[in-house]
Amino acid sequence: MSQTLSLKLTRRTLCLGAAALAAPMVRADTARQIEWDDLIPPGVPYSQIIGDGEMDVENDIWKPIYDDNAVLLNTDLHGEVVKLPGYIVPLEAGLKGVTVFLLVPYVGACIHVPPPPPNQLVIVETDPPWPSTDLWDAVWVSGIMTAAPRSSEIAEAGYTIVAEHIERFD
Repeated sequence: MSQTLSLKLTRRTLCLGAAALAAPMVRADTARQIEWDDLIPPGVPYSQIIGDGEMDVENDIWKPIYDDNAVLLNTDLHGEVVKLPGYIVPLEAGLKGVTVFLLVPYVGACIHVPPPPPNQLVIVETDPPWPSTDLWDAVWVSGIMTAAPRSSEIAEAGYTIVAEHIERFD
């Protein structure tokens, strides 16, 4: 009897495991495609989120100054499965590739120029790693978005995506 019970549990475990593995693939395929403007809360014009700043020559970084609109987040996106295009700025990498990166809206963002405001930056966590450590890989990232401020060495980000799928685009 215990062998039969063990076999049933094993089959159940296999079925549940297979379903769990299939779920991310389905979700990435059905992700809501968004654009960078969607990260700005409705009613806030893009022109009102850009701020001034100054170059910290000693540390070789730009110190932006933003108004309150630059840190406002579109909380309707919190917990949503989204698909967003952008460019990679690696933050953490290992032998197999990049595990954490900033997804930015344009080439050159965050490097010797004012970084985009926090509501225009997304930290992406990916496992398995993205198999490249090159700056500016153009990619689509699909995954679950979190709308919450988060800091990196380079800039403040307003969003995080736990990547379920990443693909190159030209």
